[in-house]
Amino acid sequence: MHLETALVHTRDELGAARGAMGGSVAAVMTMGALHDGHRALLRAARERADHVITTVFVNPLQFGPNEDFDRYPRTLDADLAICAEAGVDLVFAPDRAEMYPSGEPMVRVNPGPLGERLEGASRPGFFHGVLTVVLKLLQVTRPDLAFFGEKDYQQLTLVRRMVRDLDVPVEIVGVPTVREPDGLALSSRNRYLAPAERQAALTLSAALRAGVEAAAQGRDAEAAARASFDSGTAGGAGLAKLDYLVLTDPDLGPAPARGPGRLLVAAWVGSTRLIDNAAVEVAPAT
Repeated sequence: MHLETALVHTRDELGAARGAMGGSVAAVMTMGALHDGHRALLRAARERADHVITTVFVNPLQFGPNEDFDRYPRTLDADLAICAEAGVDLVFAPDRAEMYPSGEPMVRVNPGPLGERLEGASRPGFFHGVLTVVLKLLQVTRPDLAFFGEKDYQQLTLVRRMVRDLDVPVEIVGVPTVREPDGLALSSRNRYLAPAERQAALTLSAALRAGVEAAAQGRDAEAAARASFDSGTAGGAGLAKLDYLVLTDPDLGPAPARGPGRLLVAAWVGSTRLIDNAAVEVAPAT
């Protein structure tokens, strides 16, 4: 690990290190188990700021009672090596008691109606937990910029809205999704997939590609994506079970009749829940 990459576990240590940073500061918030998607976030942050802080914290508030908090991968040593390679100045890896010293917080950020749709409908309370920990981490790291991946597009959209609505002095920067050569969006949860499930997971990105192509031709993007998913064109039909597939505008409002939009999909592949999305350009209907 590069000597200039420091690891701290407490708010006091973080505060001292942050106070010594001159110039601009970028934050990249993670739950660890870093992969090439996170590397893209770290590179983007390194290019824009004088200093980079990475947080590594598996946030219990955003896991439901039947979700994978206990089995979520914790790989701090490997994460530190990736951060060092990317030139990160400081890694903040608090434990649960450090982040929530009085237990789970009574006051939480309410994401509003958008937080109850899509991921919020499938995972009640999820975005309350996400936005609460993001706001806390923004408060303690005090960055000028914070970088989030577009793979978690609803999260990115809600963080941007929270920062705007609550006057948090930070610029939120979205970074494009990083994919495997066969199109699968990188995710820490991909490691849960058995070989047949890994093949079936390609159904999500294949559906998005079908929708993007249909939109560009003035056809129904959502219907084309759904037909692709249902046919299992990527293989593994029956292993992937659709949760939702929807076309929205870029702010996750109603689907546009023409112009830019966003196609979002979530599905269960075996016991693993995966999400993906893609930008679309809706052409006039033919």
